[in-house]
Amino acid sequence: MFEQSKPYPSGPDGQRAYVVGDVHGRLDLLEELLSRIHEDIQSRSADKVSIVFLGDLIDRGPDSAKVLDRLQNYRHPGVNTVFLLGNHEEVMLRVIGGEAQLIASWVRFGGDKTLESYGLDPHELLFMTDSAAVETVRRAVPERHVEFLRGFADTCRFGDYLFVHAGIRPGIELDQQQQSDLRWIREPFLLDDRDHGFVVVHGHTISRRIDEQPNRIGIDTGAFATGVLTALSIEGGERRFIDTREPAGASAVPASH
Repeated sequence: MFEQSKPYPSGPDGQRAYVVGDVHGRLDLLEELLSRIHEDIQSRSADKVSIVFLGDLIDRGPDSAKVLDRLQNYRHPGVNTVFLLGNHEEVMLRVIGGEAQLIASWVRFGGDKTLESYGLDPHELLFMTDSAAVETVRRAVPERHVEFLRGFADTCRFGDYLFVHAGIRPGIELDQQQQSDLRWIREPFLLDDRDHGFVVVHGHTISRRIDEQPNRIGIDTGAFATGVLTALSIEGGERRFIDTREPAGASAVPASH
């Protein structure tokens, strides 16, 4: 519960958004969450429905390649999809773009699982020349996945909300934000309590529970390790949470205002 001087933030009239936190290669949890979202859509009609993925679809979990396949081909009647680029996708794209010096760090922070999902041995890459390692990754990752990721956005505005992977640099206008902050920032954003002019919904930083603050909502509940993948539903002035802890068919739990 928190107090605000202005009315409770709201999404655009007649629209509903489901904002999904960091999937990190957990196809099983993605399928489970999509099923719950589809049930929610069926039980509560809306004029316009969007599902927004906050990035970090890949790395850490076992099925990154299959997650990208699933979402690139995802279709559901009446549902629009929006994909935002996370720092993990950024690193993958940079490696494919030729930055071989990033391979070792990528492998350490979860890229090993992504490489394995494409049939590669990540540790063999570390003993290759730079050019050979990059070429090996390029051959393994389908061009359709690369083009899919290159089409991801950095932010999505939804009424009084801003959806972004990591956060924003406080005090900087949205059109002046650096991509590196939108994809990587932590403490300068997380510890700032000022009114940004919108409520920022973000992933990137794991919390045991949904991190709901007056100026931001963190929904990365560490799916790859905890088994809990979370989505935030916003419609008008209502916020509701859906996650993979719920038994099949359970209704979403309203968020505190």
